[in-house]
Amino acid sequence: MTKFESEDFSLKVNNTEQRLYKFDCINGMSKLEEGSVDVVVTSPPYNLGTTYEGYDDKLERADYLNWMRKWGAAVSRVLSDKGSLFLNIGGKPSDPWGPFEVLFELRKQFELQNTIHWIKSIAIGKEDVGRKTHFEKNISIGHYKPINSNRYINDCQEYIFHLTKSGEVHLDRLAIGVEYQYKSNISRFGTTDRPDLRCRGNTWFVPYKTIKNRTQERPHPATFPIKIPQRCIQLHGISNTKLVMDPFMGIGHTAAACMQLGVNCIGFEIANDYFEESVRMLKEISNQE
Repeated sequence: MTKFESEDFSLKVNNTEQRLYKFDCINGMSKLEEGSVDVVVTSPPYNLGTTYEGYDDKLERADYLNWMRKWGAAVSRVLSDKGSLFLNIGGKPSDPWGPFEVLFELRKQFELQNTIHWIKSIAIGKEDVGRKTHFEKNISIGHYKPINSNRYINDCQEYIFHLTKSGEVHLDRLAIGVEYQYKSNISRFGTTDRPDLRCRGNTWFVPYKTIKNRTQERPHPATFPIKIPQRCIQLHGISNTKLVMDPFMGIGHTAAACMQLGVNCIGFEIANDYFEESVRMLKEISNQE
């Protein structure tokens, strides 16, 4: 692995290595070999004014898109021809074009192979799920940041854009498959190797953990749950994944997912507090292995 002139942390568990660098990701990627990364799972700043340590999330739109263009070119260079970039990005009701403008910039480097909707909160009516379920009443599950508006509705989802160089990367769809609700469909549509699994589809319900009181703070203002990178890596295919990269590591959830799945990871993070939280969490998880 390339040696960086920066603070770094390496943890080896079960023949895999999680290596984190407190280093700018574009400069960091320039030190990696071309085509050496199989999967990128990341969530860059959305340019929505979120308060991050050490980063201004209020750039002019043109400056932000130019930065994303440079970032995309750096990712394209290190990503293998059969690799996958899973880009988690969101907007806000009053500025819905942001994710799509970023996507349009990345179109110069990538093909959009799949669009996944990360559902953070959902309301389900009892009458909508059928008589054979165990629902006794209407339910509402998950969390979102409420808004007070007579123009916009609450935003309960974010995008995960699955980008590849060719648009033809084969996936392990059933690695994150779900059971057939109606077992009669197994004989009609089931596969021979995993008969009682069907494709999960492009809507992933993954809620945040509940914060029990207002004095409890999240260690990072905008991170995804560990289950998001887990599913992305599994979908790409564990057998096809030797190295995962997260250019915006935050508090290390991608590295944590890699540790649990038994794959190598490299991550970049410029903020000291987030970097230290990543190190703390990975050490804690490794002690539980």
